[in-house]
Amino acid sequence: MVDHLANTEINSQRIAAVENCFGASGQPLAVPGRVLLGEGILTKECRKKPKPRIFFLFNDILVYGSIVINKRKYNSQHIIPLEDVTLETLPDTLQMKNRWMIKTSKKSFVVSAASLTERKEWLSHLEECIRHLLTKTGRQPSTEHAAPWIPDKATDICMRCTQTKFSTLTRRHHCRKCGFVVCGDCSRQRFLMPRLSPKPLRVCNLCYRQLLAEKLTAFESSAESQTSPPGSFTRLPEPDDLKPTT
Repeated sequence: MVDHLANTEINSQRIAAVENCFGASGQPLAVPGRVLLGEGILTKECRKKPKPRIFFLFNDILVYGSIVINKRKYNSQHIIPLEDVTLETLPDTLQMKNRWMIKTSKKSFVVSAASLTERKEWLSHLEECIRHLLTKTGRQPSTEHAAPWIPDKATDICMRCTQTKFSTLTRRHHCRKCGFVVCGDCSRQRFLMPRLSPKPLRVCNLCYRQLLAEKLTAFESSAESQTSPPGSFTRLPEPDDLKPTT
């Protein structure tokens, strides 16, 4: 890896330059042992339409943000710990080629590179960093991932009831559990998912029922584990215990 670059002057200057590009809106990025490996512009599949985003790859995090036109300035900084990342190569579509998905426990999204070679380079470096981090920390790859949001333009009707047609008056909403595009009637419920947010999030009716069922199952399992085990002694009330108090 590139551990020999950590704490060197050139690496410190590179990280400082990235911090400066984000200005006061960005978080500090310089920590001991962190190395900036590279940067590049990728197209991120957003809710409304694909948009270019600047990405910076460090040996432990992936940072990206929005590009301010014609200037080396960025905002809307996002920081993703690489040990929480899983990658999935995706097939091309008519709108986007050289695609892959970046999956994490809090957010998952699709990006695309300008060429197949560029995608291979990004995936190779990302996989190497993730593998090195997991080996170093002894952690297993993450298995819980947030669902990516399906773009608004992917459907003109609600993906749950399949009847409500979207218009300027009938808004699209996204279920935070499955990522489907749904109408207001099919997503009136909120559910607390601490992994994603400290506040209850909008979910579709189907996911709401599933989440409630999972919560009930977990509650019942917890209640069963707290009851007396088979064969244990349980004290019965004495006759005096059953007398009414005065």
